[in-house]
Amino acid sequence: MKNSAASWTIRYTLLNISYFVAFCTIHAYAAVYLLAHGFSNTEVGILLAVANIASSLAQPLVAGIIDKPNRLTNKKFIFISVLTILSGALLLMFAQDNKPVIFIVFALIYMIQFTYMPVMTALCFEYRKAGCNIVYGLARGLGSAGFAVTSGFIGVIVERRGVQVLLAVTVAAMAASALVILTFKMPKTPPCSTVDPVKADDAVKGKAHNNLKEFIGIYPAFSLFIIASVCFYFAHNMINDFMIQIIRELGGAEKELGFSNFLQALLELPVMALIGIVHKKVSSKALLLISGTAFLVKIAILVFARSMTAMYLSQSFQMLAYAVFIPATAFYVNETMEELDQVKGQAFITTSITLGGVFSNFISGRIIDLFSVRTALIVGTAVCAAGVAIAFVAMNLPAYRPEHTNERNAS
Repeated sequence: MKNSAASWTIRYTLLNISYFVAFCTIHAYAAVYLLAHGFSNTEVGILLAVANIASSLAQPLVAGIIDKPNRLTNKKFIFISVLTILSGALLLMFAQDNKPVIFIVFALIYMIQFTYMPVMTALCFEYRKAGCNIVYGLARGLGSAGFAVTSGFIGVIVERRGVQVLLAVTVAAMAASALVILTFKMPKTPPCSTVDPVKADDAVKGKAHNNLKEFIGIYPAFSLFIIASVCFYFAHNMINDFMIQIIRELGGAEKELGFSNFLQALLELPVMALIGIVHKKVSSKALLLISGTAFLVKIAILVFARSMTAMYLSQSFQMLAYAVFIPATAFYVNETMEELDQVKGQAFITTSITLGGVFSNFISGRIIDLFSVRTALIVGTAVCAAGVAIAFVAMNLPAYRPEHTNERNAS
């Protein structure tokens, strides 16, 4: 069992579950934690924006280092990140109401968690290419299930016990992550069959394109799609980071926040688990366009929401938005990019997510403080609509444009 296909999928699944348990406590409840410690909506927005800016700068830098042979590995970086988040959460337990310390430490762990997200995806494909048949969609979907289960009970506990419970759960999740990542040891010989539904082996090693201008020229469709992704996640982060404020406007509280997060994460599981099968029938390009449109519908519903029923309807579109976007971008990167560019490709996707968060955090918190939650949602809807239009243009461009005569039919 030690080196079986099931064993590798279980290990990667546990890594995803522990990651997304902590993602729930750090990201989904960021505003709850910070507001409870005396931060205003504007201050919450500034803190999260600073963290997202740092993450967007760190991701391509880390990816560039990992893409170079015999340097920092995916496994080492994940292990370092996990220990840093664990230490930061422990420190916050003793920070009490020291706002400067909370600002610095929370921003750091928030930033690091986003930074190692693309490295988690890269780790999966690295081990798959070594012969370990990890079922990515299933593992990633069960990670979302971990988020869902955590969301289902954490809101009620926070209402009863206070926000410090968020830190305790984060510490436990990161300790589990540290133990699991240590079990990832690259096999000397392929231990499993290599059935690869995302065709990761189609990518050739080639050379790394670390110059940004060169990278854009080689991958024009992907480069423009990054702008669309920023727009999608402007809307997505607006909902997630200020969900407690949206829910309070609709008459709910932390309990309803927990259920809302539970619902959207639970609906991710079947989609992510089956996405490999769907991808055999539907191209990664089409999946990306479907996800972008779903992001738009999701936030547009909230503009007209008058009750928690509309909130739950909006959250249900997570199964076509985020749940499709994450695996579809992984498929697209691995199908269209040379092997030495793939970690950068995954990093640019996560960078677009964090940049969307940067703009959303700066703008949304200020709009909410000066105007209203609904005004912020209208702005988010307009930005997301622009992103959908950009995505349709991007997907009609060539996916891969070789420098000389190394032609590939990746588009």
